[in-house]
Amino acid sequence: MSSNQQQPIVLGKIGACYGVKGWMKITAYTESMEGIFDYSPWLLFEQGKWREVKVSQWRIHGGKAVVAELEGITTREQAQALTNCEIAILPEQMENLPEDEFYWRDLIGCEVVNTKGYNMGTVDQILETGSNDVLVVKANAKDAFGKGERMIPFVTEQFILEVNREAKQILVDWDPDF
Repeated sequence: MSSNQQQPIVLGKIGACYGVKGWMKITAYTESMEGIFDYSPWLLFEQGKWREVKVSQWRIHGGKAVVAELEGITTREQAQALTNCEIAILPEQMENLPEDEFYWRDLIGCEVVNTKGYNMGTVDQILETGSNDVLVVKANAKDAFGKGERMIPFVTEQFILEVNREAKQILVDWDPDF
């Protein structure tokens, strides 16, 4: 890992063993399941620390899963020891996006303010619901409407008016009483 100790970005995790030659199933959190293989090297979190690994080969299995072989992992037992390890990369491995685009991770911690200037709190997490994603906004401790959290559909131009990455602020058209 680099000397400046950046926080790795988790892209997936190692699943169960596949076969006897060290192959393993991969659970990818990337937009497409094979998108996780666009990044190399990977960092695996095992025994409390990150370790760099390279994928030797991978393939789509059964149309809805991916399996991979990592360099140096040649037996089922070695693969089994990695089950449930998180797979991550360093932030600099992510491509820089245009000004008007962002990664979901960029939204966590952003302050959410509505068009009337009311501070609704900060983005705590993002839920994928199928039709549209939803911002889970943790309300401020002294929220005037007594809310603990708000769920705001991530629908641009309707509810989400602007995302300012530099200011870490999201402008929304949303009633604070919802």
